[in-house]
Amino acid sequence: MPALTSAYWRDANSVPITTDGIYSTKSLTLDGSNETKANPLWRITGVVEVRGIWGVVTTVVGSNHTAAYWRLNDQTAQVDITLSTGTTISSAAVGSLLVKKGLATAALTLSTSAAGRVTEPTTLETLYHSPFVVVAKNGANTDIEYIYSTTQTPTTGVIEFFLRWLPLSTNAAVTAQ
Repeated sequence: MPALTSAYWRDANSVPITTDGIYSTKSLTLDGSNETKANPLWRITGVVEVRGIWGVVTTVVGSNHTAAYWRLNDQTAQVDITLSTGTTISSAAVGSLLVKKGLATAALTLSTSAAGRVTEPTTLETLYHSPFVVVAKNGANTDIEYIYSTTQTPTTGVIEFFLRWLPLSTNAAVTAQ
């Protein structure tokens, strides 16, 4: 079994909180230059249930950052995790939140930190985060990617991404890329 590169959140007494799954993080410095850019975040092995995927802006995003979405790429086929026409997150301030709240046919949600806000599931959603299962392609690298387009040369910003997941197979693993 591969080494685990993730961890449980811990409470104030350093006791692992295991009920919500394992957390993996990946910080991404945005550096696309007049292009649509695919950024591998995590490599999936085996079968995992993703309980939540989100990002928090840690350095202001550049002024032309459009069509942002998540997808699964097995190096042959690409499958949308959120709507591939994406969301514009241009100039998103530090502390802004990107999250998958709906089905793969829905765009990722941006909640800017320009003002305080409350964001919650709709009556149709049972959870804030929309869970999904990833089955890695046997014998191939299967990655969760963050895609965006920009006409800046280059774009700027940093986003810290989070993946909350549970193993469903004995060989399940998530490795930051």
